[in-house]
Amino acid sequence: MKITAIKKLVETRDIVSLIDAENAIINERPLSIEVEGDDEGEQLTHVIAAAWILEKMNKEGMDFKSALREYTKKVRESIN
Repeated sequence: MKITAIKKLVETRDIVSLIDAENAIINERPLSIEVEGDDEGEQLTHVIAAAWILEKMNKEGMDFKSALREYTKKVRESIN
């Protein structure tokens, strides 16, 4: 997971295009947007993270760093 790739998606894409990209990756279709990542798994991680963060920012008025912290906290809790 690369924070710079996630930040770029949050800053340049809307939630609809991120969900479309997520569905394209899952269904093995070509992406209509550029998503950084070494493979489809990393691209999917970036898209899911960006969508979650963007949604959090929009709903709760958070800035990127705060929403990112919430996301990484959620990921850490799921691992433990």
